[in-house]
Amino acid sequence: MDIEKVRKIKLLVLDVDGVLTDGSVVYSDSGEELKFFNVKDGHGIKLLMRAGIEVAFITGRSSQALEHRAQDLGVRIVFQKALQKIEAYEEILKIKNLRDEEICVMGDDLPDLPILRRCGFPVGVADSVEEVKREVDYVTIQEAGQGAVREVCEIILKATGRWEAITARYF
Repeated sequence: MDIEKVRKIKLLVLDVDGVLTDGSVVYSDSGEELKFFNVKDGHGIKLLMRAGIEVAFITGRSSQALEHRAQDLGVRIVFQKALQKIEAYEEILKIKNLRDEEICVMGDDLPDLPILRRCGFPVGVADSVEEVKREVDYVTIQEAGQGAVREVCEIILKATGRWEAITARYF
């Protein structure tokens, strides 16, 4: 992992199913889709945002559960039904006036490859497909939906020298 790349990060872009969740799709008897989110990942996102690093979600699917999770965390940049994730990624670059090298993307599967190849710090989760693992700069120790996002949030905060200040209130 190239720490110099990590130090430039100003925005973390997350795929949802298979990164923010374990990739399971669960339906209730009424047909409502349920998603399970990890609280440690959520706290990592909150810490990152408190440190001034923004977070965005880009997913090919659509769900109300994700809308609720984004609201709960204060994530304002959410692209659902993004079948061509590169289009959403490019819109984020324009909206936020950022460059590729200032973006970290976390993905797990083939639809994520175009944005993983463009960003400054590409990350795959431990249970990513092999094609993703070959393309990224870092593969997490934790699996999707089990703390992988928190792991990357901590890496970014520590590399940018923000970890101590942002966690001081807990010590």
